[in-house]
This record gives sequence, structure tokens and C-alpha cells, in this order.
Amino acid sequence: MIKVGIVGGTGYTGVELLRLLAQHPAVELSAITSRGDAGTHVAAMFPSLRGRVDLKFEDPAAANLKACDLVFFATPNGVAMQQAPELLDAGVRVVDLAADYRIVDVAEWEKWYGMKHASPEWVAKAVYGLPEVNRNAIRGARLVANPGCYPTAVQLGFAPLVEAGLVEISGLIADAKSGVSGAGRKAEVSSLFSEASDNFKAYGVPGHRHLPEIRQGLSRMSKNGPVGLTFVPHLTPLIRGIHATLYARVTGEADFQALYEQRYADEPFVDVLPEKTHPETRSVRASNLCRISVHRPQGGDTLVILSVIDNLVKGAAGQAVQNMNIMFDLPETEGLWQLPVLP
Repeated sequence: MIKVGIVGGTGYTGVELLRLLAQHPAVELSAITSRGDAGTHVAAMFPSLRGRVDLKFEDPAAANLKACDLVFFATPNGVAMQQAPELLDAGVRVVDLAADYRIVDVAEWEKWYGMKHASPEWVAKAVYGLPEVNRNAIRGARLVANPGCYPTAVQLGFAPLVEAGLVEISGLIADAKSGVSGAGRKAEVSSLFSEASDNFKAYGVPGHRHLPEIRQGLSRMSKNGPVGLTFVPHLTPLIRGIHATLYARVTGEADFQALYEQRYADEPFVDVLPEKTHPETRSVRASNLCRISVHRPQGGDTLVILSVIDNLVKGAAGQAVQNMNIMFDLPETEGLWQLPVLP
């Protein structure tokens, strides 16, 4: 059994980790931390876990995380970079669900996240945890930087085109929408029901923190140099789900439907839909799936790719468990075959 700890178990990604790991046949949940809720039974805060998780939240300073085989950090940005190095030095493997180790250029990270990086020496050692692209490197990683939710949907949507060099990489456009849970489990006016319900808005248009992460990932895939990307996120009155509408101008001809089907033929968590179909966020709700469809409106020179995920599962906790499975040589799908919830 893999002894697992979770730092920051009270947020939305933390409880998703608990939901998935409580059903995982190869995992023993050893410690769950929360500085503000130490001593509280997990099931008292999350009744959905009653009878499945018989643990109390512990103060991070008191939890024996060094006895774990792997620790997930489901914490705000800036926490893992301070606490993870001590665990890594003790031989514990780490998956960080925040952004502390995603961007290789430390100065770029500090510009976008507005703080000094506490462990820049570990940035170069971290492996970016997008399994469909980095599977071999993840297998031997000690520290995995779990991708963000928007970056997962956008990169999986663009990857086959960018890898094949068939589109104009200087003018990629990602128009993406997220449910309110993407903002986290915190008291914030914009997340109040009366503010977010019956409303739709763009945000972060001048620049969003996920932009450099997406550009970095796509540029690594590109045969033709760094990509140029316009990324506009939107907030929708959904609890969970991301829908990314992606635009790319064609520079080379191919059977694009076949290109996507072949690229993802062996990927258990990427489903390329038949032609002329439209994926819906509800078709992936509570699952680790990314569903993609490929369109070429009116046979023109612009491709439209639709990519949907559950932001809390494939966009966070589910992908983190997928990475854990790879790191410990388990079947990649172990504990992750939950079907989407409908309605």
C-alpha cells in the first residue's frame, strides 16, 4: 500500500483527492492537514466521506508527513515551495497541485505570482505532470508539478496540431470558460451565489496566471519555436467544469479528425468525439476525462477545437492521482474509472 498524506485537505481539490483516494485500492490515507481545522473529523466537514475516511485533520507541524511515501499539496500558491523541500530531502515524493513548480523560468513565475520563490533549486528538478505529454519523465519523478485546470484543457486540445506543425503557432486563441469552483473554497464576493448565478463574464483579459504555463507547455511541443497565444478566461454560473474553445489557422493539410484520433488512441482519459459533435461539461462531470471534438467551419482555414474537463478532477485532483499511479508503476487508470455524473 502507498502511504499518502494530503497537505491542505479542506479545499475543493483537497476533498476531491479524499474522494478519489478513499476508493483507491492501493492507497492508505495516513495524514490530512489543515492548520485552521486541526482536530476536526474529516467526515464532520465533508459528510460525503462518512464511513470511508476515519481521520481527523492535523496541524501541519504535528503531522508525520515524513512517514508517507507520497504527499499531495492541495494548498494555495506559495505553500509547497516552502514545505515540500524538507519532505523531498527525507525521500518523500511530492505532487503539488498549486503552481509553485510549474514554470521553469523562476523570474517569470515571480512576476506572475507576485512573490519570491522559496525553493528555486527544486524548480529545475520538477516534472510537469501532464501524462499525455510527459509520461516517461513522470515515472521517475520525485516532484511533480500538477498542471492547472485551464492549461490541461487548452494543451490537450492544441497538442496534436502543435506537435504536427500544421497550424500557425504565432496566433493561437483559447477562449475558455470555468465553473465557480475553479476560484477555490474561500469567501469572495465574486463567488457568492447572488454574484455568480445568472451571470457570465470574462476576467483576466490583460493577463492571467495560467497564460505563461500554457505558452511554456505548447512551446515545448512545437517544432517551430515558441507559440503566440491569446488566452481569455470566463466565469460561468456552473459549480464545476471547463469548456475551452480553441482556434488555430491551418498552414498544412491533413485529416485533422484522424490526427486527433491517432494521437489519443492509447490515452485512457482523452476521448476524441466523432465529427460534427459538441462535448458538454456535464459529459465529464466528476470524472477524469477530457473530451475533444474537431471542427473546420465551412471548410475554411481556421480549425475550432472544443475541449471539456472537470476542473476539479482532470484539471486537478484526478490528474494528480493519475500522476501518482504513474510514479508508483500502477495501472494509470487505478482508482480513476468513475463514470461522469449525469444529470
